[in-house]
Amino acid sequence: MNLRALQYLVTLAELKHFSRAAEACFVSQPTLSTQIQKLEQELGVQLLERSPRKLMLTPIGEDIVARARNIIAEVAAMKQQARMSLDPGSASLRLGIFPTLAPYLLPHVVPVIRQHYPQLSLQLFEEKTDNIIRLLGEGKLDAGLLALPVDDHRLDHIELFTEPFVLVTPIDHELAHHDSVTIADLQDHSLLLLEEGHCLRDQALEVCKLGGVTERLDFHATSMETLRQMVAAGTCITLMPNMAVQPPVPPNRDIKVIPFTEPAPSRSIALFWRKSSALADFLRELAPLFAQLDKQLLTTT
Repeated sequence: MNLRALQYLVTLAELKHFSRAAEACFVSQPTLSTQIQKLEQELGVQLLERSPRKLMLTPIGEDIVARARNIIAEVAAMKQQARMSLDPGSASLRLGIFPTLAPYLLPHVVPVIRQHYPQLSLQLFEEKTDNIIRLLGEGKLDAGLLALPVDDHRLDHIELFTEPFVLVTPIDHELAHHDSVTIADLQDHSLLLLEEGHCLRDQALEVCKLGGVTERLDFHATSMETLRQMVAAGTCITLMPNMAVQPPVPPNRDIKVIPFTEPAPSRSIALFWRKSSALADFLRELAPLFAQLDKQLLTTT
């Protein structure tokens, strides 16, 4: 069985379009179509339902695609293992990191990693949590930085650090004169949160449940920076992870950052990888570098 044909099939299953799949695989459309047909003939089953406007996988096609993804991931793991045996620090590492962590953590940790492993090819992918977990399972990422908990039996992890949340208010808000707050202080206030799909939204909702706080339903922000600007405009209050209000993020004179008294709400960050990964030993060695952070980034006092 031709491994390349399996790669064509997986790409076709993802893009649902022969021309785009051929372009993504750097082959002509007739070449890709021929390889898929040969694969169907070899297996003796129809993998695709073809129509002028729509391309669908048959039920057996869905199963074959899932198996093909596993095969491709295992072959990639074998190649990675071979490279790792020669020089672990010169391998290629595809790392996923979610949007409410990436811009605030990476400036602190990437230079440290470069210093320790100058030959490491670090490829960074900013994705939402669900996408990172899916891409890890498909072998398209080698590791992911995620907020706990993550319930996936295929993955192993090392916890790195716990980051507290802070309250962010307009400078003239009634809570802005506080030097610190408790969750109870937020009662009868509403928080502006991120849209669905962000793990920070789920974490903030947990805080809301604890404190009897409501969520503003008239607007959902698409990013942390949108949240920041909405607060600065005097329209809302919100929760942010502490690193999002620390240098190199520039201060904003229109907002007030208020720490929580202990025990402060927080999120725990961990490095995840597939249990079968050829990079497992190297990732365990690499993990502590993600936790070598200035104390100011992880404390609010």
